[in-house]
Amino acid sequence: MLTVTDIAKALNGDVEGDSVVITGLAGLRDAKEGDISFLSNPKYSPAVVDTRASAVIVARNWRGTCPCAVIRVDNPDAAFAAAASLIGAPPVEYGRGIHDTAVVADDVCLGEDVRIGPYCVLEPGVSIGRGTTLVAYCYVGHGTVIGEECRLYPFVSIRENCVLGNRTVVHNGTVIGSDGFGYVRDGAIWKKIRQIGTVEIGDDVEIGANVTIDRARFGKTVIENGVKIDNLVQLAHNVKVGAGTAMAAQVGVSGSATIGRNVQLGGQAGLAGHITIGDDSIVGAQGGVTKDVPAGSFVSGYPAMPHAKAKKMHAYMMRLPELREKVQELERRIKELENGGESQ
Repeated sequence: MLTVTDIAKALNGDVEGDSVVITGLAGLRDAKEGDISFLSNPKYSPAVVDTRASAVIVARNWRGTCPCAVIRVDNPDAAFAAAASLIGAPPVEYGRGIHDTAVVADDVCLGEDVRIGPYCVLEPGVSIGRGTTLVAYCYVGHGTVIGEECRLYPFVSIRENCVLGNRTVVHNGTVIGSDGFGYVRDGAIWKKIRQIGTVEIGDDVEIGANVTIDRARFGKTVIENGVKIDNLVQLAHNVKVGAGTAMAAQVGVSGSATIGRNVQLGGQAGLAGHITIGDDSIVGAQGGVTKDVPAGSFVSGYPAMPHAKAKKMHAYMMRLPELREKVQELERRIKELENGGESQ
């Protein structure tokens, strides 16, 4: 059993209040006795007052009223994630070895302690690194290389000649290395352009469910180390994503776009092809980026513009009905004055 003091020690935090036993984790509003919760966004400060949690993780400089123990830390988000590892159920272990129903080509190279689960298919020339797990129903195409300590969840498909680095996690239903959207108009028909490139993914990348990463038309589609990709993201052919970048659900990136390092893309952001997003930039949710974005920028809206300007534009748009009425009133008054002038 873990107490508040035990958890605080593991988080390098300071305790205020009683050191009771903690048995679970929950949000401030859903927590019950025995749970630990956290406050990161000040917006939720009022929920602390009424929480039924037995402890709340807060920032060191937080000032407020809390009915239970408080653990003060430098970063509540990171601390709560660490607490989840301490308190939550241990990760599922799938064991090692090759399941009887798996189809593995004769020349496949498997490292030590690999798990190939039920109904997986590994084509000729595949290489799987030490400690990697393919949970079930995964397809790995000809010549693809997967690094060490990776995990592929059910129904992941990786096409031919792709490369995945070490400790990469790919969630259910994702497709890596599918053909890019490449066609040329020939009279009344579209003719397919053969996509002869590949996909190269670095170390410590996590890819959500039902993501599609297209192979390059030629050369490589590149995802560098430490990139985090949410569910339902589409990365087109020859896209390059810099290390440490994170993108939320339903982001769409058109072909040959280059995304720098440590970029953040909000949900449903869309990027036109052949543009560059500079390092350390942010694109707000539903932002439509049609041209290059300098490093360190924060853009939003459509077409994407500096965020401060986008907020002003949105405020003006919200006032359009009122402004329309004012213009109509001014037009009416001008007409009256004109009519009055004619009568004189």
